[in-house]
Amino acid sequence: MAAPKTALVVAAGLVGGYAVARYSGHRELGGAVLLAAGVLAGRSWLRTTGVGTTAALAGTYVVAFGASHPLAKQVGAWPSVAIVTAVAAGAAYVVADRRA
Repeated sequence: MAAPKTALVVAAGLVGGYAVARYSGHRELGGAVLLAAGVLAGRSWLRTTGVGTTAALAGTYVVAFGASHPLAKQVGAWPSVAIVTAVAAGAAYVVADRRA
């Protein structure tokens, strides 16, 4: 079985993490989704792209999560999640998935 494209994993982590936190009322559950997706994507990046690229993509994922909070004050929660997800998943696709 082929590993899922990491762009999809990143998108699932950011969108799924937010949705779980919002609709369950438990931010820690959303954080668990975010963390699980990050670990899954990170393991794949490490195998296929090396340490430097993995660190850069992991940093992009974490910054996207962090940036969604102040951005939400400007554009709303779901649009913010969509924007940061597009950036982080796009980076994962361009840097890691397209090469595979």
